[in-house]
Amino acid sequence: MKSFLVIGMGSFGRHLAEKMIELGNSVIVVDKNQSLIEEIADKFPDSYYGDCTNPAVLSNLGVNNFDVCFVAIGEDFFSSLEITSILKELGANYVVSKAKGERQTKFLRKLGADEVIYPEKEIAERLAVRFNADNIFDNYQLTDEYSIYEIPVLPGWINKAIETLDVRNKYDINIIAIKNENNLNPNPSPKYVFKEGDHIIVIGNSEKVFTLAGKK
Repeated sequence: MKSFLVIGMGSFGRHLAEKMIELGNSVIVVDKNQSLIEEIADKFPDSYYGDCTNPAVLSNLGVNNFDVCFVAIGEDFFSSLEITSILKELGANYVVSKAKGERQTKFLRKLGADEVIYPEKEIAERLAVRFNADNIFDNYQLTDEYSIYEIPVLPGWINKAIETLDVRNKYDINIIAIKNENNLNPNPSPKYVFKEGDHIIVIGNSEKVFTLAGKK
């Protein structure tokens, strides 16, 4: 179990805190909106009202005791910057700050944020890739060149085993899982025989995966 501090109970902060609790972690949430804190108190027992731009508020929370502190208030540009800076000054172990734009991202990094997330951009880019190609169902970018993709099994692969297709050498990709409806087969055996309806989860160079996904 890990301990997390989530500052800002907007939509992003709430979903983040809910999932962290669901995963069995200790989570404290804080927001400067008192009525909002009262509203969510039943769902988040460790919820506090306070303006975290005030160093005394963060100091009282003992921010250095948390594994990760999340600054989930990207909409308020200056408060986000100030809180990130204060957390680092108080010795927070790891600070993850949410940004709304590239400019804010750069400032947060300069102020010492260990990680900056830009959810709107990340979701938009994933959607763009997904809907740009008919046969890309999902993707997760690892670097500028490499990503993880979910694509349908090629018709010519059905009823054939992975080992007979020599996928790694022919297409320069690695198959890391097979998905069929709600069933997931991680790290499939080389003897796995593809069947109708299979989706393959692959890791590889984006251009090569796009080329593969476009094959009929």
